Amino acid sequence: METKSKSMSEKDYSEENSSLWKDAWTRLSNNKLALLGLVTLVFFCIIAFLAPWIAPYGYEEQNLILGASPPSYQHLLGTDIFGRDMLTRIIYGGRVSLLVGFIATSVALVIGVSWGAVAGYAGGKLDAFMMRLVDILYALPFMIFIILLMVVFGKNLLLLFFAIGAVEWLTMARIVRGQVMTLKKQEFIEAAHSMGLPKQIIIVRHIVPNAIGPIIVYATLTVPNVMLLEAFLSFLGLGIQPPESSWGLLINYGVETMEEYPWLLIFPGLALTITLFALNFLGDGLRDALDPKTSKD
Repeated sequence: METKSKSMSEKDYSEENSSLWKDAWTRLSNNKLALLGLVTLVFFCIIAFLAPWIAPYGYEEQNLILGASPPSYQHLLGTDIFGRDMLTRIIYGGRVSLLVGFIATSVALVIGVSWGAVAGYAGGKLDAFMMRLVDILYALPFMIFIILLMVVFGKNLLLLFFAIGAVEWLTMARIVRGQVMTLKKQEFIEAAHSMGLPKQIIIVRHIVPNAIGPIIVYATLTVPNVMLLEAFLSFLGLGIQPPESSWGLLINYGVETMEEYPWLLIFPGLALTITLFALNFLGDGLRDALDPKTSKD
């Protein structure tokens, strides 16, 4: 009877959690800015994915005779100083910028969720040690750390993904730890304990999935931070290197020639700005939709 009661408790919690997700989607669908951000982000991702098929010109196709020319019928966003079509370069640059954003955020999620879940579930001295280490890492100048990595190991795209992701996980670890410390007191977790499930299984199958709401929200807000960090590194000449390109690198080139050829700065800057706004609108909408304090509204 006791096992049956605990199983029913876990089932009731799952049903309640499912209902909360439905309510969250309803609130999100009523948020016009969040939906606009979602549609915009999906649109940019599709454009970036289909770049080889929809780009009007070849990525490295040059026309030195044409040189830097303003927007025209042949080149809707103009060309750069080498006669390369800016629309094509912005589309391909979006692939790299979005890839950096999503992959580096994924790295941060893996590290942060794992660290926070273990610390919160273990508690005691292990929790204190792990979180004090997080506090110490917070005090380090991570921009200098990334720059040193790029200087010592070379300007490598894969290294850039992991270097940025490795410095963005600290806040996620704190968020997950707080959620885990609350969830581990729930009845369905006690039921899992009584059934003899290993701690690793409880964390992976029961605790982390039920903390997914705050994780999704923070991940959505981390992507624009990562993209801005990559743009800043590219602006300093430490990020993406030619022949690859990103919006940050295009903005860097545009700044150097903004007085003579302003379109080289305006259009990649607009692409990055619109994407960042879309991600922030979506993140704010998800935060409001998944906020447990508003789930009863």
